[in-house]
Amino acid sequence: MDKEKFLKSIIAAIFSFFTIGLLTLLTYKTELGIFLIASFGSTMVLLYGYPESPFAQPKNVFFGHLLTSVVGVICLYLIPLPDYILIPIAVGLGVGLMILFNVTHPPAGGNPVIIIIGGVSINYLFSPIITGSILILVFGVVLNRFILKKNYPK
Repeated sequence: MDKEKFLKSIIAAIFSFFTIGLLTLLTYKTELGIFLIASFGSTMVLLYGYPESPFAQPKNVFFGHLLTSVVGVICLYLIPLPDYILIPIAVGLGVGLMILFNVTHPPAGGNPVIIIIGGVSINYLFSPIITGSILILVFGVVLNRFILKKNYPK
C-alpha cells in the first residue's frame, strides 16, 4: 500500500471524526440548535480527502449547501405538490443553480431531499446550514492550510 495514500486516509478519517463529532456534540449536548445534517458527512470526503478539488473550495462548500437548502425551503413552502414530485423538482433546481452560479458542491445536492422529507422551518438555513458549514470550513482551513501546509483555499 502507498504510504502517502495511507497517511492521507488516516488524516481524513481523524479530521472527519473530530468535525462531525463537534457538530454532533453541539446538536445533542447543547441547547444551541441543530448543527448536523447527513450531507455534511459527504462534505468530509471532499474537504479532507480531496481539498484540491474545485468542489471542496470554501465558496462551493458554503454556497452550495446554502443555495440548495434555500431551494428546498422555498419548494417546501411555496409549491403545493406531493413530496414525490416536489423532491425531484427541488433537487433538479438546486443542482442546476449550483452549476449556473459556479458553486457546485456534490454533497449539497441531497439537501432538498433532507429538507422536504424533514419538513423543516426556515430557521434550518441558519442552523445547521450556515453555522454547520462555517464550522466545517474552519476545520478544513486549519487542517489543509495550517497543518498540512497546502494551498487551501485555492
